[in-house]
Order: sequence, then C-alpha cells, then structure tokens
Amino acid sequence: MPKDQSIRSVLIIGSGPIIIGQACEFDYSGSQAARSLREEGIEVSLINSNPATIMTDELTADHIYLKPLTVQSLEEILKVRDIDCVLPTMGGQTALNLCIEADEVGLWEKYNVRLIGVDIDAIETTENREKFRQLMIDIDIPVAPARIANSILEGMEAAQEIGFPLVIRPSFTLGGYGGGFVHDKEEFEKKLSYGLQASPTHEVLIDKAVLGWKEFELELLRDADDNVVIICTVENFDPMGVHTGDSITVAPAMTLPDTVFQEMRNMAIKMMRSLGKFAGGCNVQFAIDPVTEKLIAIEINPRVSRSSALASKATGYPIAKIAAKLAIGYTLGELKNQITQTTSAYFEPALDYVIVKIPRWNFEKFRGCNETLGLQMKSVGEVMGIGRSFKEALQKACQSLENNKIGLGADGRSWSRTQDILDSLENPSWDRIFKIKDALELGVPIHTIQKLTKIDNWFLMQIQELVQFEKEIKRFTIHNISADIILQAKKQGYSDAQLAYLLGRIEEDQVYEKRRSLGIKRTWKMVDTCAAEFEAQTPYFYSTFDTENESISSQKKKVIVLGAGPNRIGQGIEFDYCCVHGINAIKEVGYEAIMINCNPETVSTDFDIADKLYFEPVFWEHLLEIIEHEKPEGVIVQLGGQTALKLAEKLHQHGIKIIGTAFDHMDLAEDRGRFSDKLKEMDIPYPRYGTARSAEDALKVANEVGYPVLVRPSYVLGGQKMKIVITDEELERAVIDLLKSMPNNQILIDHFLDRAHEAEIDAICDGEDVQIMGIMEHIEPAGIHSGDSNSVLPPFGLSDKVVQTMKDYTVKLCHALQIKGLINIQFAIKNDDVYVIEANPRASRTTPFICKAYQIPYLNIATKVMLGTHQLKDFTYEEKLVGYAIKEPVFSHNKFPEIKKELGPEMKSTGEAIYFIKDLTDPHFRELVNLRSMYLTR
Repeated sequence: MPKDQSIRSVLIIGSGPIIIGQACEFDYSGSQAARSLREEGIEVSLINSNPATIMTDELTADHIYLKPLTVQSLEEILKVRDIDCVLPTMGGQTALNLCIEADEVGLWEKYNVRLIGVDIDAIETTENREKFRQLMIDIDIPVAPARIANSILEGMEAAQEIGFPLVIRPSFTLGGYGGGFVHDKEEFEKKLSYGLQASPTHEVLIDKAVLGWKEFELELLRDADDNVVIICTVENFDPMGVHTGDSITVAPAMTLPDTVFQEMRNMAIKMMRSLGKFAGGCNVQFAIDPVTEKLIAIEINPRVSRSSALASKATGYPIAKIAAKLAIGYTLGELKNQITQTTSAYFEPALDYVIVKIPRWNFEKFRGCNETLGLQMKSVGEVMGIGRSFKEALQKACQSLENNKIGLGADGRSWSRTQDILDSLENPSWDRIFKIKDALELGVPIHTIQKLTKIDNWFLMQIQELVQFEKEIKRFTIHNISADIILQAKKQGYSDAQLAYLLGRIEEDQVYEKRRSLGIKRTWKMVDTCAAEFEAQTPYFYSTFDTENESISSQKKKVIVLGAGPNRIGQGIEFDYCCVHGINAIKEVGYEAIMINCNPETVSTDFDIADKLYFEPVFWEHLLEIIEHEKPEGVIVQLGGQTALKLAEKLHQHGIKIIGTAFDHMDLAEDRGRFSDKLKEMDIPYPRYGTARSAEDALKVANEVGYPVLVRPSYVLGGQKMKIVITDEELERAVIDLLKSMPNNQILIDHFLDRAHEAEIDAICDGEDVQIMGIMEHIEPAGIHSGDSNSVLPPFGLSDKVVQTMKDYTVKLCHALQIKGLINIQFAIKNDDVYVIEANPRASRTTPFICKAYQIPYLNIATKVMLGTHQLKDFTYEEKLVGYAIKEPVFSHNKFPEIKKELGPEMKSTGEAIYFIKDLTDPHFRELVNLRSMYLTR
C-alpha cells in the first residue's frame, strides 16, 4: 500500500521536560519521525515545552510550538494550522495521556484530525490495567493473577484473594511511578494509597508478584497490511523485581531457549494484532519462570518506548523513522532498509555482536533517599557498550558510566566485608554488578549469589571467568606478560588502566605502549543490521580487537566532536543539542564530522547525523586510538559538557590539537583557585576566597574570609558536592566528604554573598570580538544552583548600570582567558555591586534555551568561530524574542518521597521547560517573583 496521499500535514506531540522515567529517548524518536515525514513532503508541526531538545529546533520541523503540553495549546495550534493527522506515539506517556484528554473533550473530532500510529482504543486498552488483563485473557495470552482496585477496600479484597507478595501497578503512569512490591499486609495499605494517588484515574492493578522470574522485551513494527517484524529481543540481566529502566539489559538475548523465543514471538505478534488496525511501533514485555519456562505477558506499549531507542542503536534499524512512514500508509515491504539500501524494512535485523546497556543513577543528589531498586524507575540516564562478546560489551559499558569506573572492577576499590556484599546482592542498588564481582573474588559460590540475586547462572559464570582470568594476569609483570595474554584481556574488554592495576599498579601509558609494540591495537566493526550478510554503507562503528578493520579513514580533513556521555543531573540533553549543531556546522564548512559518544538515547548517536559515528565510551584509551586512526585536524571539547572538557588535559599532554580555546586557558577558568587569582589580578570584584586541599586548610581559609562560606570543588558539573556552611564543624564534614569522593581536588572556599541576586551571560568570542548571546536573571536568590533556578531572558529587574558592568566584565574575561568559542559567566549582584562567581569555557545548559528564545543559531556560529573558518563579523542575525522567555526547572522528587525537597548550591532538577510572556504583568511571572521574596525573607 503506497503512502496515504490525503495526509499533507501532521502534528507530532513531544514528551515535555526530562524527568526520571521519560528522558531524551523521545527527543531521538520525535526528531527521527519528523525528518522521516518531511522526506515524504509532509508539513510537520511539533509541540513540546522542552527548549533543550533537537526536536524543538527549526532543523527538525516546519513549525515549532514551544508551548505547555495541554489541550488548550493543542487547540491554539489547530486554529492556525490545517492539520490532517496527529502522531502521538513519539512523545512517551505524556503524549499518549494528552491525546486521550484531547479526545475526551472532542478536540480531534471538532477539527477533523485523525490519529495515526495508534488509535484511542489501543491506548485505552494498554494503559488501563484491567482492560489489558481482560484482553489478554480473551486472546488466550497468560498473565499473572490480578484484580483491579479503585479504593482501599477493593485493594484489601484483592490482596486477600491473590495472596502476598503482590505488585501494585497504577494506570496511566510512566517509569513505574506509584508502583511497588508488597511483601506483607503491614505495608500494603500505605503503598496502595500511594499507588491510587499516583494514577490520574485513581486506579491500580494488583497482581501476583513473579519475583525472580526472567524478564524480556521485544520491539515490534506493524504495517497497515498486518505484517509484523521483530526488530530486537532484549534480555534483562536483573530479574523481575527491578524496573526494566533500572535493569542492565543485553541484546541479543543470551539465555533464551529457541522454543521459548518462538513462543514469545508468536504471543507478541498476537498481542499487537489484537489492539486494532493501527500501524507503527510497539514494545512488549514478558516474564519467564526460570524453572518451568512458563511465559506470561507483563505489558504492551503501543508507542516507541525507552527500549525503542536502545533497540535502534543496538541493531542500526531506525525504528522511529520507519514507524512514522508506516503511520502514513507505507507497508514494510515497500520501504528500504536505511542501512543496506538494498534489503527491505521487512528484513529482521541480525546481530553478530553483543550490546549491554547499564543505567546511570544520581543517588548522590538525593541524600538520604532509598537507593534500593524496585518497580519504580530511579535512573536518570544510560550507556551502551558494544562488543564481540558479553564480557567485552559489559566492560565497555562500565567504562562509559562517568563514575570513575575503568571497567568491571580491577581497580583496587573492591569491597572486602563479606556480609556487606551479601546484603547488597539481596537488596539491589546501582552497584550490584560490581558487588557480584567482589563476591566472586572473595570466593562466594555462584549458587549462593544466584539464590540471593535470582540472576541467571550464565551471566554469573561470565563474571566468574573474568575473576579467574585476573588471577592469571596477576602472575605476570609488564616485562614478561605475553602478547597472547594481553590480546585475550583486550578481547574481554579490559582497559589499559585495569591491566595497569593488575600488573602491579603501573602507569596506564606503559600498558598502552607495550601492547602497541606487540601490534595489539583496536579495529572497528560496522553496525550494519545484517551481520555482514549484505553489503552496507553505514558510517556507524564500534571497536574490538580483531584482524579485520572496517572503518576506513578518508583523505578529507576531519574534526572530532566529543559527546557528553550518559544523561545525569547537571549534564543532560542540552549538550546533545549542542553536539548536533556543532556537527552540522563542521559539515557545512567542508570538514568530515566524526562523533564519539556512548549514549543510546541521543540524536547525536543516530547513524545519519555525523559523517562517521563511533559508538564508544568517552574514555581516554578509546579516544586516543580513534584519533591515531583518523588523524583529525583537532578535537572539539566545548560542546560535550564537563565530560568532554575533562579530557582536554590528556589531549594537551599528547600534543593533540584542541579546537577553540586552548587547554591552559580552559584550565584557568575551571581551576577555582587560579580563576579567583585571575579576577584579583584584573581588579574584577569577587567574593573573598582561599583554596584548600585538606580540612585543616579549609578551616583556616573560612576563618579568614568569614562565614557563611561556599565550598566548591574544581572541574565538576551541576554544583556537585557544593555546600553552604556556617560553622567549623559543618565545614570540616563537607571537606572530608568531598575529598573522600574526589581525592586531590583543589577546593575553593569563598565567602557566600547572602541575599544576593544571581545572573549569567552566555557569549561567543572569536579572539577579538565578543558577542553577548543572552543575559539571564535568576528569580531565586544566590545559594540556589543556577540549573534549579527560574531564569528570565532578558533580565527584568537589573539596573542598566549592573547590566553594562556584566557586559564589560564578560568582554574583559573573554580576552584575558583568550576564549575562542563559547563561555558562560555567572554573577552575583548585591547592592548593585557586581561580583563574578565562575566562568565555564564551554557550552552551558542555558545555551539551547537562548538559541530557542532568540531564534538565532548561536551554536552553528560558535562552532565555525572555533574552527577558525569564520569571524563574528561574518554573521548577521536578528533577535526575534517578543517579551520575555522563562526557563523553568523541572524536578523528579516524586521518585524519592522519603527525602526533603530542599534546593541549594547542588543542582537537583532533571529537566526544564520554556515559557514565554509578553510583559511583566503576566500572573505566572508574578507568582515566580513572589518566590524570590519568600526566599529572601527566610
């Protein structure tokens, strides 16, 4: 069936701000869908309130509406745009819920708008727990015993009938919000009440808990002719009991018997076909009894999901792109495989490699929270490792986490208290995979670990093999270790840093030089969807240690962009936005753009964004070998947040060109002590300060500058470990805690300007001229992290004198730091005196917000300035903001109801929304300004 010619315009609903349970995977899917529809000549309108996404960029759609995701906003769009269809399957649970709400008030019928990609009945059936359960019974698909409850009384009756342990699953929520396991009647009523309140329909499903069963997911696509293709089968390393978003996952499935797999395929196809006649993507989850191999359905999501982005990156199959084309009438057989360009989209991907996804948590931001993993998702991001074996992929994923891990253990930081380790195995948290290895190193039997964790023996045996191999390596030194042993280690994913530890705590560079002298170096393999059965041209690569290299370096001039790694609080989707714009600018000036990143949720890791994608850890060893292979003109570190910036010193030491601001000048800004000394030298006001490397030093400084003081480490993101303290005792605890997690970090102790206001400037400098991109005034006072503060662009309450002073200091600092590219400078204002707090010589989390508010491609401009192909005077642009733009932080505190919701100098928000007002009389703005008064009168 060819494309439906009646579809001329489509509205895509986005997912809104990043929250735990719904992250940037929907920026990826929405962006890909929009590009796919525009390829077909369809006019695309898009609504989303998130300014940090590529989805809400003019590159993506014909018409962008940065508006709240409400029925009112939808109607405002439908009044001015002739929309034929709406596509709600690319915006997660938020888009589906909004779609239902609009249908209930008759909005779609009023404006004669059709739903594509899914229908209302399918949404209702899958999101309403009782309707889903009944449908599964009707089509003979096994499910766990369950009952629906709309009240405490009904819930108590269900519990008595089914028996403990139980699972509470609220309807119409995301990321398992409000759900949980109940092991006995003492905790049941409290958790039931919480679940009922979490559901917008005050409804929960109470079902028998199948704790310890194995969990699998299938990603499917279906067309209008009822053809169904299975894109990927994903196995959860963690058993039922841990939310799939918090579980380590593996593809292809490692422990699934073929007979059970075929049964699962048939059930998944039957489930999808039972939902109506819609065409698009679907995610199905199953549980399997590890003893009897009995299979039951857990849930089905008639939309692209968190796992869809992972499956797309794992297979190279662009699920959202194909789903969008199916939604407008194409069939699978009519569409080409985007990778091979010769086979059809009906061809199921085949993998000759393994991927491992590991979630990334930020529990340190929520001190005192319950870190035990369960039915409610708590992770803020994820990484993916690709290797020729499970062990290699697992080690690479561990190296990608940005939590100081150099692989799976072998770093001298293993636990040695057996009882503590056993407790952590039974009560899973973020580090259980590392504790499993610790337990095996201590000699805990596999059957004991399996009994405590319910993790399949095959996975445990793989980790056990790593433990045994490390014992073998420790018999050698760097001088007598053989090439064969080193090659075996590298094929199992060991980093040079791990081998350096195992060979007697030598330097990482010694291992690197040793293996290079033996001819042991990385090769790169192509992700081609077909296990090399057909010829493919995709520029999407992962590294391994093999004899054949599939990544051929071209003769073109090249530039590498370092990505930001996993999403976490303080460094999120905004840096992916920056990287994508940087890549586009590099391509525009004629260079080959090479992207290195390990985040499967992002647009930057889509196979057709850069000229070449290396899906690799943003980790020194991997980066160095790619540079040696590609021989680029240089590396851009300004766009990937603190992750990329922290690699600048290594690049500098190895003589690799950093494009843009030089390392020493970046270090001058990032090193708190050096920067404050520079401000003093330049006669720019700054809070009284001193530096410390011990608690004793800190106490001396604090008593010299006077309390309250702000304790700030160098080279961190999101205000990590920053604290305001008012006594010697508090200071001592803060510094000891900081140095424990960041040894040798130089700490700045500066006098805290109580009751001051904060503002910030983003700017571009080409070495001579300075362009002020935007000046933002924070509504909350100093002491609350800028990322957690409501910010107003342009400033609303600063005097002309203060604004001009800020501009003057910005120009001075750009020249003093020899900035070439981007800089963000933060100010405190007290009694109309302006103080400089810090400078970040890179893109900031406010950069996309400014670009969206003013509708100016500042990142494109900044990248060309970094490359030296353009000067600021080469560009002309016009600011299009009428009135004011407000950046509002969004929090995920509801995931941690047990802790206080207090804000301070350490960032805690997970995302942001943008809100436009015409003038300062806007009621919403006045409400926010009242917050400032409340803070200042405390």
